Amino acid sequence: MTFADLRHRAGPELARLILQFPDGVLRTLAGSPPPAAAALDPQSWALARLSDLAASADPPSDLESRRQHEVRSAVMGRSPETPVASEDLTAGGVPSRLYLPQAAAASSPLLVFFHGGGWMQGSLQSYDAACRTVADRAGIRVLSVAYRLAPEHVFPAAFDDCLAAYLQVAEHPESFGARPGEIAVGGDSAGGNLAAAVALHVRDAGLPVPAFQWLLYPVCDVPDRHESYRTYADGFYLGAERMRYLFERYVPDPAQREDLRVSPGQAADLSGLPAAFVATSLADPLRDEAEAYARRLEQAGVAVELRREPLLHGFLNTTALSSGRAGALRAADGLRRGLVGAAAGPG
Repeated sequence: MTFADLRHRAGPELARLILQFPDGVLRTLAGSPPPAAAALDPQSWALARLSDLAASADPPSDLESRRQHEVRSAVMGRSPETPVASEDLTAGGVPSRLYLPQAAAASSPLLVFFHGGGWMQGSLQSYDAACRTVADRAGIRVLSVAYRLAPEHVFPAAFDDCLAAYLQVAEHPESFGARPGEIAVGGDSAGGNLAAAVALHVRDAGLPVPAFQWLLYPVCDVPDRHESYRTYADGFYLGAERMRYLFERYVPDPAQREDLRVSPGQAADLSGLPAAFVATSLADPLRDEAEAYARRLEQAGVAVELRREPLLHGFLNTTALSSGRAGALRAADGLRRGLVGAAAGPG
């Protein structure tokens, strides 16, 4: 670990310590959130305030931002107390990590998971605690996929990797200990975008359709088309300007930004897609587009469970905090319910 790593780690470490204070103390320290975020969990509002205070006037480089994400994830993530076995392997030629909880049978439902990070950050390691938490709580296998990152690899590289990994599992479930017909796709933020895009693509291409979609605060559309981009533009961890930057680095060609593999919310027809669990964050620029996508799925006859969490964007990766862990466990419960329903079939 370098001195720079220690310097970056000190901020998240201090924040994590402060965020363990009782809610009453956090309310005193952080003050009251604005009316549009009045229902935000006290710990989340305090985290938003700390993140805002720590923000640099000069944004870090892409490489430095990636390093900082890894450090924050290591500090803010906590694995479950129950051991979860893991194995590094490849799926569709893509580096991946398979998690096997103690509760899983010889074969079990499986989630093909795509991590968040704005298509530019995130890794198997930075989402290790999150995946262990989900696997343990839901009692299913989780396959985390290390797709290629922008800006070194722009669209459609990440999508192609996620599609290849999913199809390897769908076509050879026995190789992963997965039950046929009980394979879900999911992810958070950019990973939720990739999961929704994969589900849409395989439906249209006549390829095996997943049993379920697990979408946590997903990117569903081009930036700035929904009111939450203005309401929560600044001061709530993920800013609108940052989201625009990430989107443009992932899809530098404006002509490709309406592609359904980028903006699944632009699809004219959402019928025939898998049932979905969609979780959004209260104070998040992406909130409205994700909720609009969930409503459109429901209008198209797709079974949807939509839950708005009183948390910030990225809560899946903050399992060291009581609020983030609670949100992650509720999301894992939604995944388990969805896959049980998928296995039961219609009626």
